[in-house]
Amino acid sequence: METVDFELRGEYIALCDLLKVAGVVTSGGEGKARVDAGGVRVDGKPESRRTAKMRAGQVVECDGVRIVVR
Repeated sequence: METVDFELRGEYIALCDLLKVAGVVTSGGEGKARVDAGGVRVDGKPESRRTAKMRAGQVVECDGVRIVVR
């Protein structure tokens, strides 16, 4: 599984936006579709909220990519 480190610039980033800026998906719409389809896990648990706030220390997994939020 590929790991991507993402440096957070504010307090949080929305899940669908994180997928886009980390390069897992090519658009925000595709990110929303992945979340809706149940293909995203946050800290090992399925996440169904498109705009869930991702904060430093969380780990997101989607399509064989692990994103570590720092």
